[in-house]
Amino acid sequence: MPGQPSPLEPSAERRLAARLFNRVWELMEQSARTPEETDEMVHAAHASRYHWGQVGEPVNLARGEWQCSRVYAALGRPEPALHHARRCLDLAEEHKLSPFDLGCGHEAVARAAKLAGRDDESTQHLALARAAADEVTDPEQRHVLLGDISSV
Repeated sequence: MPGQPSPLEPSAERRLAARLFNRVWELMEQSARTPEETDEMVHAAHASRYHWGQVGEPVNLARGEWQCSRVYAALGRPEPALHHARRCLDLAEEHKLSPFDLGCGHEAVARAAKLAGRDDESTQHLALARAAADEVTDPEQRHVLLGDISSV
């Protein structure tokens, strides 16, 4: 998947990808952001996904796409939210990821579709996300997924 070899050691690149991913969540959870923090949030989400693309597994790539979609949805930008949501779902299906990750892909598409005014598509993907959540055996993951579904 990587294009050019990274100049970073793989362990450093993994740490950087994870730190950027966590930073995005810190910024998303803020009740108010400055324009600079909003820019940082967008750039950090893409940077995290890039670094996971260098050293991660398909699950990391899907979750990075999911986070990019969530950032754009939070910013009210349906087109990039849909793009990244569909990439997330495609990766989850292509690599036969866990029900949790498949559910997250459907939840992301549902959220972005709703934002885009595509209510039928949103409803369809919400149903698929709920069906995937029924297959999640880890209680914490199931709780997270159901919480995300309920917030669409």
